[in-house]
Amino acid sequence: MAEAAKRSGRAGVLELAVLGLLHESPMHGYELRKRLNAMLGTFRAFSYGSLYPCLKEMLAAGHVSADGEESGARSRIVYKLTADGKEHLQNLLAEAGPSSWEDENFGVHFAFFAQTDADVRMRILEGRRNRLEERLDHVKTSLSRTRERVDSYTLELQKHGLESVEREVRWLTELIATERAAGSETTTNNKSDAVTSSDVNA
Repeated sequence: MAEAAKRSGRAGVLELAVLGLLHESPMHGYELRKRLNAMLGTFRAFSYGSLYPCLKEMLAAGHVSADGEESGARSRIVYKLTADGKEHLQNLLAEAGPSSWEDENFGVHFAFFAQTDADVRMRILEGRRNRLEERLDHVKTSLSRTRERVDSYTLELQKHGLESVEREVRWLTELIATERAAGSETTTNNKSDAVTSSDVNA
């Protein structure tokens, strides 16, 4: 059951990535593969063999359309996001639950933050930071318990993992502060616009 859930999660990551990329522009299958490999390769959630079954399911669901035909070794089919696909993408981008904070999912959600509402971005960033802070506590506890029982190389590896998590927590904290500052600026500007409009009407 856990393995099935993992496969399902990876399929969801791929679906979100495909929809997000096609929202930017229609693409041939070959170009889509290259973009996906650059995006998902880091998270080890993508294999070329999984792309076309995913596209087939999305075609059947009406989320994408395909124009052209197979020609030789390289596909000449251009995939394009449909109106239903755009709506489905927005629903996926609006998801800010625990799954969006996980290692494989967070990077893909973050890649499409420009298309994501500010409040959703904030929930995902804060959720990710909380998850990593929990992991940080666990790693520190584990390190203190095993320090005397492991060799120097294992200890250095554990320290490296600890430093990596600490760096990401700092990065997330900076992003959250930037998001909050941008939100405060938007609120201030809206209030200013409202006052100006009131003065004009008066």
